[in-house]
Amino acid sequence: MAKQKENAVVASQEQLADGIYSMWIQTQAADTAKPGQFISMYTTDGNKLLPRPISICEIDRTRGMLRVVYRVTGENTGTEQFSKLKSGDTIPVIGPLGNGFPYEKAEGKKVFLMGGGIGVPPILELAKQMKCEKKQILAGYRDAQTFLKEEFEANGELYISTEDGSVGTKGNVMDAIRENGLKADMIYACGPTPMLRAIKQYAEEQGIECYISLEERMACGIGACLACVCRSKEKDAHSNVNNKRICKDGPVFLATEVEI
Repeated sequence: MAKQKENAVVASQEQLADGIYSMWIQTQAADTAKPGQFISMYTTDGNKLLPRPISICEIDRTRGMLRVVYRVTGENTGTEQFSKLKSGDTIPVIGPLGNGFPYEKAEGKKVFLMGGGIGVPPILELAKQMKCEKKQILAGYRDAQTFLKEEFEANGELYISTEDGSVGTKGNVMDAIRENGLKADMIYACGPTPMLRAIKQYAEEQGIECYISLEERMACGIGACLACVCRSKEKDAHSNVNNKRICKDGPVFLATEVEI
């Protein structure tokens, strides 16, 4: 059944780091949302017809709220308009969209939860809901502005990497694995394509089951336009080619199913 657009109500908003904002919204999407899913958020600017897909960072079913953490991508963009919203404002949204992480498969296992850049926020709700033997969170940042650090520390063993070496391991999340001698039975990851490509290769070399959430520019967000596709091993039933729609079939995929 198609998702309906609704006017979500902004409960609160704060700036976490340079260009990074956190917003809690009251929305019906909180009733069924899962870790790894996203919502499409619309601006009120008539020149910007397409919504912005924003990953879900936290879910509060009791209060009927979702938390989104997003990066402002520039002046006069939809994300800049979002950053100016105040408590009580409304924003049109559709969601939850896409599939989520199959976190139930991690029960009794040692797990890596890996996020990089703006792929860090969706890992938080995953960490909160996952029940596993050992929860190792690897978060990659550009610099010392390690947003969500305290929340991650409360939900697992946190290992940080920074590009400039100001906090934790200098480098990326793969460098943090090597430096700390970490091991895992399963991997869940979200971040930029180069990071996911390295994780996918590592998982295949080590024989580790791995699920990745792909980042891609999306148009419709519901799988109709075929603007956000990735190469897949199997033919897509919708288009009859070796493609998967990231917004509809993903954004979470078993790493061996897709080519990145």
